[in-house]
Amino acid sequence: MSYRELTMIDVKEVLRRWQAGQSVRQIARDAVVDRKTVARYIATAEKLELPRDRALDDGEVHEVAQREQTRALPDASAERRELERHRDRIAAWLGAARPLRLSKIHVLLRRDGLDASYATLRRFAMEELGWQKKEPTVRVDDAPPGQEAQIDFGKMGLMFDPEAEKRRVLWALIITLSFSRYMFVWPSFTQTTAAVCEGLDRAFRFFGGMPRTIIPDNMSAIVAAPDALAPRLTDAFADYAQTRGFFVDPARVRSPKDKPRVENQVAYVRESWFDGETFTSLGDSRESAESWCRDVAGARVHGTTRKVPREEFELVEKAAMLPPPTEPFDVPIWTTAKVHPDHHVEVARALYSVPSIYRCHRVRVRADRSLVRIYAGTALVKTHARQPPGGRSTDPSDYPVGKSAYALRNVDALLKTAQGKGLHVGRYAERLLAGPLPWARMRQGYALLRLCEKYGDGRVEAVCQSALSFDVVDVVRITKMLKRAAAPATRDDTNNVVQLPLPRFARPQKHFETRDGGASGEGGAS
Repeated sequence: MSYRELTMIDVKEVLRRWQAGQSVRQIARDAVVDRKTVARYIATAEKLELPRDRALDDGEVHEVAQREQTRALPDASAERRELERHRDRIAAWLGAARPLRLSKIHVLLRRDGLDASYATLRRFAMEELGWQKKEPTVRVDDAPPGQEAQIDFGKMGLMFDPEAEKRRVLWALIITLSFSRYMFVWPSFTQTTAAVCEGLDRAFRFFGGMPRTIIPDNMSAIVAAPDALAPRLTDAFADYAQTRGFFVDPARVRSPKDKPRVENQVAYVRESWFDGETFTSLGDSRESAESWCRDVAGARVHGTTRKVPREEFELVEKAAMLPPPTEPFDVPIWTTAKVHPDHHVEVARALYSVPSIYRCHRVRVRADRSLVRIYAGTALVKTHARQPPGGRSTDPSDYPVGKSAYALRNVDALLKTAQGKGLHVGRYAERLLAGPLPWARMRQGYALLRLCEKYGDGRVEAVCQSALSFDVVDVVRITKMLKRAAAPATRDDTNNVVQLPLPRFARPQKHFETRDGGASGEGGAS
């Protein structure tokens, strides 16, 4: 009979039959144990002076088994003894800040005369120095009902997309409730933040409740900066979590054991739901996945909990969950933008004005479907209605004083300023800007105002009065007239305009009359 180590039941059976007075031969025949083995265990029991008039307890049986089954370790081989002499050096090489590879350590030791194989060195490093020894697995207890959901994207395979008219990779966002193991699957062609938020909202409506915490992996749609202790979420998903009222606890990088409840379900979803199926569209796949979650995955007996997930959810977990959202979430765009010298920032190919004090500064911008909010630090400095690409939203108050009319091509403001310079300056500006495209001649209007600043309002008023009398509506001409004037006109203390002399070649109207005023009633000359 080949050697086999007796179990606790085997040893207990041998000793029970010994107490009953059976012989070694009979015990060996009935208990299927070698006679020599039976004899050794009986000899050990007699050496320990165990009683035969009562049942032995487990401690006494264990004592017999331990004495008989404990064997002295074999002597170490010559190679192991030689490696033992280099223990400190090997430990130092493996424990350095930049540890050496074990194959390199083997080369160095052989160079020093070591006569041991690499396999022996490897066993020595693992058994004696703990090299590459895996940490023991500890099973983490399930979260309380309604407390936690674990989420992950799983690659399903290729599916034809009728909108794109080609085959595309189909992903499935899997949401598993940790307590009941009830799950929801949301197929998607993308893994964007909008896709994640849409899938989570649909899952919360499917469950009829919302967990207090979700545990995702480090997908870029959710986590902007992975970190074991302080991960940073993307601004858009953090906004979503704050709006919905749950917390996010991302798993560590390359640590699938942080979310085992959903990690183990990816293959199950792919093999049980997707494989072998044909879907006509993305909407068709989503309807199929929801039905499968309810009637197949939710109705099976779970392999770990040995309970039906949907029943466990309905009976225990659903009452402990938060209420589901009542309206869809408008996923915003969060970005950092620089305020350009023209007082505007560009967001999604549209322009939005910012107050003048923030020119050339960087601001944070949140844009949803309806509003664009601009923040300087934590302060909200501007709000605009969302514009389409190529659009522009400008608040005149964002410009410095006196600049908004020019920036916005405000013809009325230009005329009002000109009228404030004088009656005829205002009339001249009205004539100048008359026509179907007044903004096309605004440059001449601003040139007229600059003449007032340079030569004085009174002198320009006089020149405009004279030019209007001869229907000369040309800023270049009146500029020449002002330059040729002998002395600049000024206003006196009573703000009266000093009249300029008539131009050199100007003639009074009477000079061009061909008849006298009295002769006009006599029938005229012959």
